[in-house]
Amino acid sequence: MNQKNTDYVVTLVSSKDAACLEAQLLQNVQNSLANFNSLNWLNKNIAADLFFQNSDPADIEKNLRITLGNAPVDIIIQPVEHRKKKLFLADMDSTMIGQECIDELAAFVGLKSEVSEITERAMRGELDFEPALRERVSLLAGLNIRVIDDIIANYLTLTEGGRELVQTMRFNGSYTCLVSGGFTLFTSRVGAMIGFHEDRSNLLELEGDILKGTVQEPILGKEAKFATLVELRSTLGLEAYDTLAVGDGANDLAMLGAAGLGIAFRAKPAVAAAAHARIEHSDLTALLYAQGYHADEIKA
Repeated sequence: MNQKNTDYVVTLVSSKDAACLEAQLLQNVQNSLANFNSLNWLNKNIAADLFFQNSDPADIEKNLRITLGNAPVDIIIQPVEHRKKKLFLADMDSTMIGQECIDELAAFVGLKSEVSEITERAMRGELDFEPALRERVSLLAGLNIRVIDDIIANYLTLTEGGRELVQTMRFNGSYTCLVSGGFTLFTSRVGAMIGFHEDRSNLLELEGDILKGTVQEPILGKEAKFATLVELRSTLGLEAYDTLAVGDGANDLAMLGAAGLGIAFRAKPAVAAAAHARIEHSDLTALLYAQGYHADEIKA
């Protein structure tokens, strides 16, 4: 939709491993932007803002993707006003970490391939999240939760840029929440490792240290993620445009849609198509560049 008399910013973020925002490519990009105003480097050869007015963002993105071709560059287009966010919500599995925790649990009962297939279908939106979660959790009955120490120590990897993202936003006064369809046994520890203010997720039911194969109701799924965003926004007295959300699966769609900026990170096709922007090449610091932070403002 054409938004007249609106100032927009295109943030381009290159893969760090193939930093390719060089002079000729940026010149080609500028030439493709109708009503181009100015360029501002955020991180030389890696991230840059380009400002324009009075053009259709959808047309701009279409032209940019043609201009960029196969270059490993992500595109975020948004109004200039209110781009720095005051509330950040993030999915955990395959977003803030590189794995799906339930699949790693299933490996300890010899069912990783079966559970991974269900997980993948649920994240693509082919299965309803809640019954798919109950089915997968039932397969874990009898597993000792002590394996979680092993999983966190040896199998989980934090997504590059995630800690910098959270720490930089916190330093600048934003509130951060890890909201997951996974389990508190993981989110409490992963959230603390990254530095989130709080975490919300599902509670696995136990008999002593043994999983019963059930999850406490109600299950935190798509609607609960959306409700968390609305609740925190209201509690903090914020507007919709003050919020940033990131995720990769179908159960993140409502949350991403309700955020001022909803970003799909290495996401399933339906999620990438529905989000305001998608990150395919760069790491999670792209969400800082999208807010206008410069490289020297990012907290290690």
